[in-house]
Amino acid sequence: MIHDALSQVQADLDRLLPILEPNLTIALRGGEADRVGEAMRYSLQAGGKRVRPVLCMLASEAVEATAEKARACALALEYIHTYSLIHDDLPAMDDDDLRRGKPTCHVAFGEGQAILAGDGLLTEAFQVLAGDITLAPDQRIDAVQVLAEAAGWRGMVGGQSLDLEGEALTRSGGSYDLDHLKRIHRLKTGALLRASLELGAIAGGATFKQRANLRDAGSALGLAFQIQDDILDATSTAEKMGKRVGKDEDKGKITYPLLLGLEGARQALTEATERANALLQALPNPRSLMAWAQYLAERTA
Repeated sequence: MIHDALSQVQADLDRLLPILEPNLTIALRGGEADRVGEAMRYSLQAGGKRVRPVLCMLASEAVEATAEKARACALALEYIHTYSLIHDDLPAMDDDDLRRGKPTCHVAFGEGQAILAGDGLLTEAFQVLAGDITLAPDQRIDAVQVLAEAAGWRGMVGGQSLDLEGEALTRSGGSYDLDHLKRIHRLKTGALLRASLELGAIAGGATFKQRANLRDAGSALGLAFQIQDDILDATSTAEKMGKRVGKDEDKGKITYPLLLGLEGARQALTEATERANALLQALPNPRSLMAWAQYLAERTA
């Protein structure tokens, strides 16, 4: 079964990355601030799985539209995701010096330029969305609203804030429960993955029901993705992951394996993945998204 999922995932990457990659840095050339532009491009071109933009394009295909319809949404998602990684890696946050096997942005360019590179990518995401003439004006407005909520303090930024609060609590000898952990994951990781599928639905002209299914499936996938991240941080190696592992325990973070044990975490991962697939099955063309759901739950990096 996993072999079939991997084959589908690879086929999707072979089809979709040529739509994304050649356009990834076009908007980031020709400006007058060369150093920050270089830092932005460095972080975007560091590699990665491109999970969010690919899921966005697959969501468009799942409602029987083309992947190209969702290209601007996909680019915007990768800009937002990359900005969040740059800022997460800063000394004031996770203090990481390795990302995707390369020096993190602040190590390569300095903290000031890294902060500005993140800011630049965040704002460029909305420029790309607002300027996409292949989408109708109401689709662009809808997409901007969805992305802004997912990336902002009601989504990813809020999740990061709750995560920092949790770290401070554990450092002072306190703890927090599964409900608080779920809230962190739902906002910090889940919001942008939910938006990835919902933006694909918007670009693809989905019905109200299809959009709701994709949004809810994205929430479940976001939870599954973060649980697997917790498991990998506890069990994998830096060589496999391309970044430092074991940092959650070092920083006193509460994780699924810590609260539920490894087997309990794996059971929660299975339940979230099954919930996502149950929602995806109702779509006209769900095969690729369902394969990705399985792949993300069983990935090793």
